[in-house]
Amino acid sequence: MTKQSVNFTPPNDNWLNAKVVSKEYPNKTDVVNDLIRRERKREEKFQILKAAIEKGLSSGVTDKTVEDIRNDVLEQLSKNGQLPDQ
Repeated sequence: MTKQSVNFTPPNDNWLNAKVVSKEYPNKTDVVNDLIRRERKREEKFQILKAAIEKGLSSGVTDKTVEDIRNDVLEQLSKNGQLPDQ
């Protein structure tokens, strides 16, 4: 693991400290790593959705509703083990 030095604004530092004080996390490093993991996961899901939209736009007209398309994407994410957090 690489060691980094990061500066936080007072409100963000207070929030991080509160997470540790509440024993939700053992230290600020774990809070930051969890936030990064969540953002990476969110970004991956966004890229899958973006690719599906681009594929749909390039394929032409469809009879599917927006809900049908959404369900197709959710099914694909579920099969890939990447179902969005509810």
